[in-house]
Amino acid sequence: MKIVALDAYTANPGDLSWHELESLGEVVVYDRTAPGQIITRSIAADAVLTNKVVLDAAVLEQLPKLKYIGILATGTNVVDLEYARSKGIAVTNIPCYSTESVVQATFAHILNLASCFVENTSATRAGAWTNCEDFSFTKGKLTELYGKRLGIVGFGTIGRRVAQVAGAIGLDVVAFGPRLTVGTVIGHVQAVTLETLFSTSDIVTLHCPLNNATRGLINENTLNQMKRGAWLINTGRGPLLDEQAVAAALASRRLGGVGVDVLSTEPPKADNPLLSAPNCFITPHNAWASFEARQRLVKIAVDNLKAFIDNRPVNVVN
Repeated sequence: MKIVALDAYTANPGDLSWHELESLGEVVVYDRTAPGQIITRSIAADAVLTNKVVLDAAVLEQLPKLKYIGILATGTNVVDLEYARSKGIAVTNIPCYSTESVVQATFAHILNLASCFVENTSATRAGAWTNCEDFSFTKGKLTELYGKRLGIVGFGTIGRRVAQVAGAIGLDVVAFGPRLTVGTVIGHVQAVTLETLFSTSDIVTLHCPLNNATRGLINENTLNQMKRGAWLINTGRGPLLDEQAVAAALASRRLGGVGVDVLSTEPPKADNPLLSAPNCFITPHNAWASFEARQRLVKIAVDNLKAFIDNRPVNVVN
């Protein structure tokens, strides 16, 4: 079997091994692949691994030898699943590999907004504490999280884990999800309508998939439903936000702070309004990318392909 990895660098920038993958066949690993290189690099492949390289119908119809696509992520929007199915190409993904890392990043953003870590460490490095007349000084408004309400949009694996951690630090938790019945209580979490979640939460965190129903979920209308001064966290997908509306809400102080790990275009364009918005903290889509999570990802990617070769496929999404 000939196996081609089209954009392997983000999953493995060199600190992990491909030896187990190489035991399954002839392997060619590319750090990155431009759209114009996909066909040439994949034409002889039986199996292709992709993270963000798009394999749409126009590409797949030119790869008659292809039998398997392994997505090196959980999201599946980079592959035309229906077309792949019609051609008998199995497509797998990697679920749940980064849950703990994404939850950790979610709370890193929340804790930064609560404790103003970035502002205070930057001020200290700039000499503010050295030149202070008192033993202590504070940049920004420090906020105690205990007793505040956290609203979780999307109550899948990550959303549920966020709820567990939130409960442990004393946050009141409400959640909205398509499979939740409004009014029910799951552990310490109350299921509410989206409108109730927005209007009563001090912090809103997004853990829902990107689809036609959720694209632009946070927009001028929904921002106006939120408590004035609330915080917004997005470690899901960038297009869940109308970024211009969010930037305007920060400028008007309708939003008190924003922490995001994802943007609508990645890498972002220089004129993305969130890059210059006040009290907006952006990490470069690396919530998933801890060493441990990437280890898990590579192992599951190999296990998925091995299971396919052994005619017992797992994690098939089409």
